Amino acid sequence: MNLVRPMSRAFSTKGPGTRQGRDVWNMLKEEFDILRTGRLTPMEPEVPAETDVLIIGGGIMGNSAAYWLKQRNPKGLTCTVVERDPTYTRSSTMLSVGGIRHQFRCPENVQMSLFTSEFLRNIREHLSVLDMDPPDVQFNPQGYMFLASEEQVDQLKENVTMQNELGAKVHLLTKNRLAQKFPWLNLEGVAAGSYGIEGEGWFDPYLLTRAFKQKNLSLGVRYVTGEVVGFDTKDEELIVGTGTRTCKYLKGAQIRNQTGEVHSLNFCFTVNCAGAWASEVAAMAGIGQGINELSVPLPVEPRKRYVYVVHCADGPGLEAPLTIDNSGMYFRREGIAGNYLCGSSPEEDEEPEVNTLNVDYEYYNDCVWPLLAHRIPKFENSKLRSAWAGFYDYNTVDQNCILGNHPYHRNFFFMNGFSGHGIQQAVAAGRALMELTLDNGYKTIDLSRLEFNRFITCEPCVEKCIV
Repeated sequence: MNLVRPMSRAFSTKGPGTRQGRDVWNMLKEEFDILRTGRLTPMEPEVPAETDVLIIGGGIMGNSAAYWLKQRNPKGLTCTVVERDPTYTRSSTMLSVGGIRHQFRCPENVQMSLFTSEFLRNIREHLSVLDMDPPDVQFNPQGYMFLASEEQVDQLKENVTMQNELGAKVHLLTKNRLAQKFPWLNLEGVAAGSYGIEGEGWFDPYLLTRAFKQKNLSLGVRYVTGEVVGFDTKDEELIVGTGTRTCKYLKGAQIRNQTGEVHSLNFCFTVNCAGAWASEVAAMAGIGQGINELSVPLPVEPRKRYVYVVHCADGPGLEAPLTIDNSGMYFRREGIAGNYLCGSSPEEDEEPEVNTLNVDYEYYNDCVWPLLAHRIPKFENSKLRSAWAGFYDYNTVDQNCILGNHPYHRNFFFMNGFSGHGIQQAVAAGRALMELTLDNGYKTIDLSRLEFNRFITCEPCVEKCIV
């Protein structure tokens, strides 16, 4: 084989072996760089010029959306995820307690969490990547338990009936049965409880997010470190009745990288997965800033919640479920060394500031520990070990998730406002997004009641079972 390149082609700037008008010295420089770096293909730009789908936010919600879209069409659809904090130091995903339950008041929430349980049961089939260890999210199937006062029993019974009709495995326990099964409980003020016996418990949010991201990278999802700082629009004429109306069509986003440079990225459609800061992204698109459909803002704001780690050597054992007291206080076991996680949501008029992730330890002493020690007397001798704070992407209208696209910006989609249960419903929400965009409608679970339009028509879908 002749490995010597003919002189006439090697040094011709317009010959068949070169691009039109290309400088020969640049050719030699590129070939030398390939030998020096071992790079056989040109480096990709930091921010691509265009993508089919732009996903804003790289937590569990954004990763789920990217997965369902890409696995449906790995070669025919490009997907870019933009995340401003790749270390996830302020991510709601990583700072959550990682619970999954089927015990909700809204049927849609029950169905979404049931879907997630089935997904986790078969996670190796969904998220395994060739030549890598199969995913393991450390699922602890210890169940959830809600305690109800006498005034709450009727609603609890109604919830349990609906949950079981949808396929959940939830038992309604009388006070006597609670005393027999969980002798460590002080049942003063408790009339009954609901106990999930299958598919409920908790898992590691980091491991699930990592498994999604590894799978997405194998499917060709592009990840960009940066922050969306604005949107590009173009005018579009729409036919309305017998006339036309000029609308602003979202065609791209302005993305600022870590060095402050701003790049333009054109897209077909974009998905708001910005968590607690989703309303800021929506406002950049004019949502809540205009008239008619654009006059209604995205009702999502950050709400800070504290998670406390306590040690109790003789606390409830392995059989203890994640327990939600009728006061709103919750606790669950963390490992097998006597550590527990606990917390409680503050009253509406006592919400903490959200400028930092600082922890209020007085809140534990004044509000959480008294409830914890009252309900489980063994915790009277517990010791506070550590704590952290995280943000709920809190829907201030009905505490329920917001899905679907905006009625004005038809290529702007929401996956927001999960109000504390996003980690357990992101899997189903991502699939729903894929069905809406690629199938033009819900195929697995009908989530139409949870779309943004409900705020325009004043038809809230209230979820009461918020922890």
